Amino acid sequence: MKNNDKASISLKKIVCISIILIFLLSVGVMAGNVKLKNVKIVLSSGYEMDILTSKTSVKDILDENHIVLLEDEKVTPDTSEELSDNNTITISKEDEEVEVSEKIEKSTDVTTQDLLNDNYSKIIEKIVVEKESIPYKTITKDVTTGSGKKQDKVIQKGENGIREVTYKVKYQNGEEIEKTKIDSKVIKEPVDKIIEVRTKQVTTRGTSRTTYSGGKWSYSASDIDLLCAITAQECSSSYSGALAVITTACNRTKSSSWRKYGTDPLSQYMAPNQFCYSIDSHWRKRLNGNYPSHVKQAVLDALNGKRNHNYLSFRAAGYHSGEVIGGNVYFNSL
Repeated sequence: MKNNDKASISLKKIVCISIILIFLLSVGVMAGNVKLKNVKIVLSSGYEMDILTSKTSVKDILDENHIVLLEDEKVTPDTSEELSDNNTITISKEDEEVEVSEKIEKSTDVTTQDLLNDNYSKIIEKIVVEKESIPYKTITKDVTTGSGKKQDKVIQKGENGIREVTYKVKYQNGEEIEKTKIDSKVIKEPVDKIIEVRTKQVTTRGTSRTTYSGGKWSYSASDIDLLCAITAQECSSSYSGALAVITTACNRTKSSSWRKYGTDPLSQYMAPNQFCYSIDSHWRKRLNGNYPSHVKQAVLDALNGKRNHNYLSFRAAGYHSGEVIGGNVYFNSL
Protein backbone atom coordinates (compact mmCIF):
# COMPACT_ATOMS: atom_id res chain seq x y z
CA MET A 1 0.00 0.00 0.00
CA LYS A 2 1.29 3.39 -0.84
CA ASN A 3 2.07 5.99 1.79
CA ASN A 4 -0.56 8.34 0.35
CA ASP A 5 -3.29 5.68 0.74
CA LYS A 6 -2.23 4.99 4.31
CA ALA A 7 -2.33 8.68 5.14
CA SER A 8 -5.79 9.00 3.59
CA ILE A 9 -7.17 6.10 5.67
CA SER A 10 -5.67 7.53 8.90
CA LEU A 11 -7.18 10.93 8.13
CA LYS A 12 -10.63 9.36 7.60
CA LYS A 13 -10.36 7.52 10.93
CA ILE A 14 -9.49 10.74 12.72
CA VAL A 15 -12.45 12.57 11.12
CA CYS A 16 -14.90 9.76 12.04
CA ILE A 17 -13.70 9.65 15.65
CA SER A 18 -14.00 13.46 15.92
CA ILE A 19 -17.58 13.40 14.60
CA ILE A 20 -18.55 10.69 17.12
CA LEU A 21 -17.02 12.66 20.02
CA ILE A 22 -18.82 15.86 18.96
CA PHE A 23 -22.14 13.95 18.79
CA LEU A 24 -21.68 12.44 22.26
CA LEU A 25 -20.78 15.82 23.76
CA SER A 26 -23.89 17.42 22.16
CA VAL A 27 -26.14 14.71 23.60
CA GLY A 28 -24.60 15.20 27.04
CA VAL A 29 -25.14 18.98 26.91
CA MET A 30 -28.76 18.59 25.79
CA ALA A 31 -29.47 16.08 28.55
CA GLY A 32 -27.91 18.38 31.14
CA ASN A 33 -29.95 21.43 30.14
CA VAL A 34 -33.36 19.92 30.88
CA LYS A 35 -33.92 17.32 33.57
CA LEU A 36 -37.50 16.07 33.47
CA LYS A 37 -38.95 13.46 35.75
CA ASN A 38 -42.24 11.64 36.15
CA VAL A 39 -44.23 12.67 39.23
CA LYS A 40 -47.42 11.11 40.57
CA ILE A 41 -49.93 13.41 42.33
CA VAL A 42 -52.55 11.59 44.44
CA LEU A 43 -55.54 13.85 45.26
CA SER A 44 -57.64 13.50 48.43
CA SER A 45 -60.49 12.16 46.27
CA GLY A 46 -58.28 9.19 45.29
CA TYR A 47 -57.69 10.46 41.73
CA GLU A 48 -54.10 10.02 40.53
CA MET A 49 -52.28 12.28 38.07
CA ASP A 50 -49.05 11.29 36.30
CA ILE A 51 -47.17 14.38 35.16
CA LEU A 52 -43.78 15.24 33.65
CA THR A 53 -42.03 18.21 35.23
CA SER A 54 -38.69 19.90 35.66
CA LYS A 55 -39.72 21.42 38.98
CA THR A 56 -38.32 20.14 42.27
CA SER A 57 -40.33 22.17 44.79
CA VAL A 58 -43.65 20.63 45.91
CA LYS A 59 -45.29 24.09 45.90
CA ASP A 60 -44.05 24.84 42.35
CA ILE A 61 -45.36 21.49 41.06
CA LEU A 62 -48.83 22.06 42.59
CA ASP A 63 -48.99 25.65 41.26
CA GLU A 64 -47.87 24.47 37.81
CA ASN A 65 -50.81 22.03 37.71
CA HIS A 66 -53.40 24.51 39.11
CA ILE A 67 -53.88 22.47 42.30
CA VAL A 68 -55.05 24.48 45.33
CA LEU A 69 -55.23 22.97 48.83
CA LEU A 70 -58.46 23.25 50.80
CA GLU A 71 -58.55 24.26 54.47
CA ASP A 72 -58.95 20.63 55.62
CA GLU A 73 -56.27 19.17 53.35
CA LYS A 74 -52.57 18.58 53.85
CA VAL A 75 -49.81 17.60 51.41
CA THR A 76 -46.95 15.12 51.80
CA PRO A 77 -44.15 16.16 51.39
CA ASP A 78 -44.93 19.66 52.75
CA THR A 79 -45.21 22.55 50.26
CA SER A 80 -42.03 24.07 51.69
CA GLU A 81 -40.01 20.95 50.87
CA GLU A 82 -38.32 19.57 47.80
CA LEU A 83 -39.84 16.51 46.12
CA SER A 84 -38.87 13.24 47.81
CA ASP A 85 -37.01 10.41 46.07
CA ASN A 86 -40.17 8.37 45.36
CA ASN A 87 -41.52 11.20 43.15
CA THR A 88 -44.99 11.05 44.72
CA ILE A 89 -47.05 13.96 46.12
CA THR A 90 -50.03 12.92 48.25
CA ILE A 91 -52.91 15.24 49.20
CA SER A 92 -55.09 13.96 52.04
CA LYS A 93 -57.63 15.10 54.59
CA GLU A 94 -56.23 16.16 57.94
CA ASP A 95 -56.64 13.63 60.76
CA GLU A 96 -59.41 14.09 63.30
CA GLU A 97 -58.33 15.65 66.55
CA VAL A 98 -57.33 13.22 69.32
CA GLU A 99 -57.94 14.22 72.89
CA VAL A 100 -54.88 14.12 75.09
CA SER A 101 -54.96 12.24 78.37
CA GLU A 102 -51.51 11.58 79.69
CA LYS A 103 -49.96 11.32 83.11
CA ILE A 104 -46.30 11.86 83.97
CA GLU A 105 -44.87 11.00 87.36
CA LYS A 106 -41.96 13.24 88.24
CA SER A 107 -41.00 12.47 91.82
CA THR A 108 -39.95 9.54 93.86
CA ASP A 109 -42.01 8.31 96.82
CA VAL A 110 -42.10 10.53 99.90
CA THR A 111 -43.34 8.82 103.09
CA THR A 112 -44.86 10.58 106.09
CA GLN A 113 -44.35 9.48 109.63
CA ASP A 114 -46.37 6.55 110.78
CA LEU A 115 -49.66 7.55 112.20
CA LEU A 116 -50.25 7.28 115.94
CA ASN A 117 -50.89 3.57 115.75
CA ASP A 118 -48.64 1.01 114.05
CA ASN A 119 -51.80 -0.66 112.77
CA TYR A 120 -52.10 2.16 110.18
CA SER A 121 -50.27 1.82 106.81
CA LYS A 122 -47.81 4.43 105.65
CA ILE A 123 -49.06 7.28 103.46
CA ILE A 124 -47.13 7.76 100.24
CA GLU A 125 -47.04 11.22 98.68
CA LYS A 126 -46.24 11.85 94.99
CA ILE A 127 -46.03 14.87 92.71
CA VAL A 128 -47.94 14.00 89.53
CA VAL A 129 -48.14 16.04 86.30
CA GLU A 130 -51.15 15.45 84.05
CA LYS A 131 -51.83 16.76 80.57
CA GLU A 132 -55.48 17.64 80.17
CA SER A 133 -57.42 18.51 77.01
CA ILE A 134 -58.92 22.01 76.66
CA PRO A 135 -62.07 21.73 74.48
CA TYR A 136 -62.29 24.09 71.52
CA LYS A 137 -65.26 26.40 70.95
CA THR A 138 -67.55 26.27 67.92
CA ILE A 139 -68.42 29.63 66.34
CA THR A 140 -71.21 29.80 63.75
CA LYS A 141 -71.50 32.69 61.28
CA ASP A 142 -74.60 33.22 59.14
CA VAL A 143 -73.62 34.56 55.69
CA THR A 144 -76.71 33.41 53.80
CA THR A 145 -78.20 35.49 51.01
CA GLY A 146 -81.73 35.18 49.68
CA SER A 147 -84.30 32.63 50.77
CA GLY A 148 -82.78 29.41 49.38
CA LYS A 149 -81.84 26.29 51.29
CA LYS A 150 -79.00 26.62 53.77
CA GLN A 151 -75.88 24.54 54.25
CA ASP A 152 -73.02 24.57 56.75
CA LYS A 153 -69.45 25.04 55.62
CA VAL A 154 -66.51 24.47 58.00
CA ILE A 155 -63.99 27.20 57.19
CA GLN A 156 -61.70 26.54 60.17
CA LYS A 157 -61.20 23.17 61.81
CA GLY A 158 -61.36 23.14 65.61
CA GLU A 159 -58.47 21.78 67.63
CA ASN A 160 -58.32 21.08 71.36
CA GLY A 161 -55.69 22.77 73.48
CA ILE A 162 -53.50 21.15 76.13
CA ARG A 163 -53.14 22.17 79.78
CA GLU A 164 -50.41 20.83 82.07
CA VAL A 165 -51.63 20.45 85.68
CA THR A 166 -49.43 19.51 88.64
CA TYR A 167 -50.99 17.69 91.62
CA LYS A 168 -49.81 16.50 95.04
CA VAL A 169 -51.36 13.07 95.47
CA LYS A 170 -51.45 10.93 98.64
CA TYR A 171 -51.88 7.15 98.52
CA GLN A 172 -52.57 4.63 101.25
CA ASN A 173 -52.62 0.90 100.64
CA GLY A 174 -52.21 1.65 96.94
CA GLU A 175 -55.36 3.81 96.81
CA GLU A 176 -55.59 7.56 96.24
CA ILE A 177 -56.88 9.28 99.37
CA GLU A 178 -56.12 12.93 98.60
CA LYS A 179 -55.34 15.01 95.50
CA THR A 180 -54.40 18.68 95.61
CA LYS A 181 -53.74 20.94 92.59
CA ILE A 182 -50.55 22.93 93.08
CA ASP A 183 -49.88 24.35 89.58
CA SER A 184 -51.51 24.71 86.14
CA LYS A 185 -50.31 26.13 82.83
CA VAL A 186 -51.55 26.11 79.22
CA ILE A 187 -48.97 24.70 76.84
CA LYS A 188 -51.17 24.80 73.73
CA GLU A 189 -54.10 27.16 73.13
CA PRO A 190 -57.29 25.68 71.62
CA VAL A 191 -58.31 26.68 68.08
CA ASP A 192 -61.95 27.65 67.54
CA LYS A 193 -64.02 25.75 65.01
CA ILE A 194 -65.67 28.23 62.65
CA ILE A 195 -68.75 27.29 60.64
CA GLU A 196 -70.39 29.49 58.01
CA VAL A 197 -74.05 29.01 57.18
CA ARG A 198 -74.42 29.68 53.45
CA THR A 199 -77.14 29.59 50.87
CA LYS A 200 -76.98 26.15 49.28
CA GLN A 201 -75.72 26.15 45.72
CA VAL A 202 -77.78 23.84 43.50
CA THR A 203 -75.55 21.73 41.24
CA THR A 204 -78.12 19.22 40.01
CA ARG A 205 -77.52 18.06 36.47
CA GLY A 206 -80.54 17.97 34.20
CA THR A 207 -81.59 18.94 30.71
CA SER A 208 -84.75 20.64 32.04
CA ARG A 209 -82.56 23.47 33.36
CA THR A 210 -81.02 24.14 29.94
CA THR A 211 -82.52 25.45 26.71
CA TYR A 212 -80.81 25.55 23.31
CA SER A 213 -81.99 27.72 20.46
CA GLY A 214 -80.32 29.33 17.47
CA GLY A 215 -76.87 28.05 18.42
CA LYS A 216 -77.13 29.50 21.94
CA TRP A 217 -77.53 27.88 25.37
CA SER A 218 -79.58 29.43 28.17
CA TYR A 219 -79.09 28.51 31.84
CA SER A 220 -80.46 29.57 35.21
CA ALA A 221 -78.41 32.07 37.24
CA SER A 222 -77.19 29.32 39.59
CA ASP A 223 -76.02 27.17 36.67
CA ILE A 224 -74.21 30.15 35.11
CA ASP A 225 -72.44 30.61 38.46
CA LEU A 226 -71.49 26.90 38.46
CA LEU A 227 -70.18 27.11 34.87
CA CYS A 228 -68.07 30.13 35.82
CA ALA A 229 -66.69 28.46 38.99
CA ILE A 230 -65.58 25.35 37.06
CA THR A 231 -64.13 27.45 34.22
CA ALA A 232 -62.21 29.66 36.69
CA GLN A 233 -60.73 26.63 38.44
CA GLU A 234 -59.43 25.32 35.10
CA CYS A 235 -58.11 28.76 34.02
CA SER A 236 -58.81 32.24 35.41
CA SER A 237 -55.64 34.04 34.35
CA SER A 238 -57.12 35.69 31.25
CA TYR A 239 -60.25 36.08 29.14
CA SER A 240 -58.77 34.01 26.29
CA GLY A 241 -57.72 31.25 28.70
CA ALA A 242 -61.20 31.04 30.24
CA LEU A 243 -62.86 31.13 26.80
CA ALA A 244 -60.59 28.27 25.65
CA VAL A 245 -61.79 26.09 28.55
CA ILE A 246 -65.52 26.63 27.95
CA THR A 247 -64.92 26.32 24.19
CA THR A 248 -63.59 22.79 24.77
CA ALA A 249 -66.84 21.78 26.51
CA CYS A 250 -68.89 23.37 23.71
CA ASN A 251 -66.85 21.55 21.05
CA ARG A 252 -67.45 18.22 22.79
CA THR A 253 -71.22 18.62 22.45
CA LYS A 254 -70.70 18.50 18.66
CA SER A 255 -68.43 15.44 18.70
CA SER A 256 -69.89 11.95 18.26
CA SER A 257 -67.22 10.63 20.63
CA TRP A 258 -68.12 13.03 23.45
CA ARG A 259 -71.89 13.57 23.08
CA LYS A 260 -72.49 10.54 25.31
CA TYR A 261 -71.60 12.82 28.25
CA GLY A 262 -74.25 15.41 27.34
CA THR A 263 -75.48 17.82 24.75
CA ASP A 264 -74.69 21.01 26.64
CA PRO A 265 -71.47 22.47 28.16
CA LEU A 266 -72.51 22.00 31.81
CA SER A 267 -73.20 18.29 31.25
CA GLN A 268 -69.75 17.97 29.67
CA TYR A 269 -68.20 19.78 32.67
CA MET A 270 -69.92 17.32 35.05
CA ALA A 271 -68.88 14.17 33.14
CA PRO A 272 -66.89 11.67 35.26
CA ASN A 273 -63.11 12.20 35.38
CA GLN A 274 -63.06 14.88 32.66
CA PHE A 275 -62.99 18.37 34.17
CA CYS A 276 -62.17 19.46 37.72
CA TYR A 277 -65.84 19.11 38.78
CA SER A 278 -65.53 15.35 39.34
CA ILE A 279 -61.80 15.21 40.13
CA ASP A 280 -61.69 17.41 43.24
CA SER A 281 -63.75 20.05 45.06
CA HIS A 282 -61.49 23.10 44.67
CA TRP A 283 -64.00 24.71 42.32
CA ARG A 284 -66.54 25.03 45.16
CA LYS A 285 -64.70 27.94 46.76
CA ARG A 286 -65.25 29.91 43.53
CA LEU A 287 -69.07 29.66 43.70
CA ASN A 288 -71.23 32.69 44.43
CA GLY A 289 -69.23 34.96 42.11
CA ASN A 290 -65.74 34.27 43.51
CA TYR A 291 -64.07 34.59 40.08
CA PRO A 292 -62.83 37.45 37.86
CA SER A 293 -65.36 39.30 35.70
CA HIS A 294 -63.53 38.25 32.52
CA VAL A 295 -64.28 34.60 33.34
CA LYS A 296 -68.03 35.26 33.43
CA GLN A 297 -67.80 37.29 30.20
CA ALA A 298 -65.96 34.40 28.50
CA VAL A 299 -68.62 31.91 29.63
CA LEU A 300 -71.50 34.11 28.44
CA ASP A 301 -69.78 34.70 25.10
CA ALA A 302 -69.24 30.97 24.58
CA LEU A 303 -72.88 30.18 25.41
CA ASN A 304 -73.82 32.73 22.72
CA GLY A 305 -71.68 30.97 20.11
CA LYS A 306 -68.17 32.46 20.44
CA ARG A 307 -65.19 30.05 20.12
CA ASN A 308 -61.42 30.56 20.04
CA HIS A 309 -60.21 27.09 19.00
CA ASN A 310 -61.35 23.78 17.48
CA TYR A 311 -59.93 21.30 20.03
CA LEU A 312 -61.53 18.67 22.26
CA SER A 313 -58.90 18.20 24.99
CA PHE A 314 -56.38 20.18 27.05
CA ARG A 315 -53.78 19.77 29.78
CA ALA A 316 -51.44 22.06 31.68
CA ALA A 317 -48.87 23.56 29.31
CA GLY A 318 -45.66 21.58 29.00
CA TYR A 319 -47.17 18.11 29.20
CA HIS A 320 -48.43 17.71 25.65
CA SER A 321 -47.87 19.16 22.21
CA GLY A 322 -50.48 21.51 20.82
CA GLU A 323 -51.65 25.13 20.97
CA VAL A 324 -51.01 26.94 24.27
CA ILE A 325 -53.79 29.28 25.46
CA GLY A 326 -53.82 30.80 28.93
CA GLY A 327 -51.45 28.30 30.52
CA ASN A 328 -53.10 25.17 29.05
CA VAL A 329 -52.15 23.26 25.90
CA TYR A 330 -55.01 22.22 23.59
CA PHE A 331 -55.04 19.24 21.23
CA ASN A 332 -57.29 16.65 19.46
CA SER A 333 -59.15 18.65 16.82
CA LEU A 334 -62.90 18.40 16.36
